[in-house]
Amino acid sequence: MRTLTTTQELTEFCIAARQHPFVTLDTEFLRERTYYSKLCLIQMAYEGDGETDAVLVDPLAEGLSLEPLYDLFRDRSVVKVFHAARQDLEIFFVDAQVFPDPLFDTQVAAMVCGFGEQAGYETLVRKIAKASVDKSSRFTDWSRRPLTDAQKNYALADVTHLRDIYKYLSKEIEKTNRTSWVKEELKVLLAPETYIIEPAEAYKRIKTRTNSPRFLAIVRELAKFREGYAQERNIPRNRVYKDDALMELASTKPKSMQDLGRSRLLLREARKGDVAEGILAAIQEGLNAHGDSLPKPDTSRDKLQVNPALADLLRVLVKAKADESGVAQKLLATSADLDAIAGGLRDVVALSGWRAEVFGNDALQLCEGKIALTAKGEKVEIIRL
Repeated sequence: MRTLTTTQELTEFCIAARQHPFVTLDTEFLRERTYYSKLCLIQMAYEGDGETDAVLVDPLAEGLSLEPLYDLFRDRSVVKVFHAARQDLEIFFVDAQVFPDPLFDTQVAAMVCGFGEQAGYETLVRKIAKASVDKSSRFTDWSRRPLTDAQKNYALADVTHLRDIYKYLSKEIEKTNRTSWVKEELKVLLAPETYIIEPAEAYKRIKTRTNSPRFLAIVRELAKFREGYAQERNIPRNRVYKDDALMELASTKPKSMQDLGRSRLLLREARKGDVAEGILAAIQEGLNAHGDSLPKPDTSRDKLQVNPALADLLRVLVKAKADESGVAQKLLATSADLDAIAGGLRDVVALSGWRAEVFGNDALQLCEGKIALTAKGEKVEIIRL
């Protein structure tokens, strides 16, 4: 279990890795007490001699630079393989604004190869690599040094079995001509906007029960202040105040420190100092908003006239298509997608890209009365009218 602690050691390993068609990677990090993830460990492996082909990289080691790793990320001759890469990619993007290119995510590949929605790593290890993973070290403190042997074994298993999983899934993807499907799904993971949260847009992530522009304006300003404060100080947004407290503040609209003191849900620390002043200023900003500066709620789906019979037929169709293609049903279309289609909306993810090829085109024909569904044994078949 070799651990790299110097830039020179990392450089040498990355040079060796670049002589191979792919390299597998994973990370361990902490995020409970910070806004941004604290990177604690990187695991890497390629197919080699079995002794030096899998290593741990200690990003907490004094003086170690990750630039050799980022050079490897930029080398398009080597595929960078992750499982469920989103949080890993966020760490590297925040640190260096770099993405691994080309990227292969085995969770995405597994979903389009019939392993179900969000297939877990342990499941793939068991079904493909015919092995098991000891997950007892998953929730340990990865920032403490020295790491235990159990932690190191757990970490290395996340990239050594990944080699066999990648080889199997990449062959399946190629055999079924679904390379374009995977690339389409990876676009979101490789888009900077996936990882950039603009404080002014933070309110869109909060669920509200009203579409009142004035109420939404106050929610927007409270969320904007909270997000900016959390980012600047690198603390979790919920440590500033939680969503339920934010909603309470937007409803009660306190105007003074004394009013804040009557809050039922606001943390004690938030009733004084910078946070309290920021809350009061945000509420006033929301109250002062007018005209075009008020948020415009999306009401496009509020007046949908969903045909329940058509929605039920679409559910039958998507299940049949999922069974036929070996793709997780929810990956093809969510329940909300099906209701939207049955209600006449056409700007729906299920009707675009590879999903249109598998399900969406037939869904539209079903809506237009151009096809019908019939049962034949245990299968549902399409009749062209």
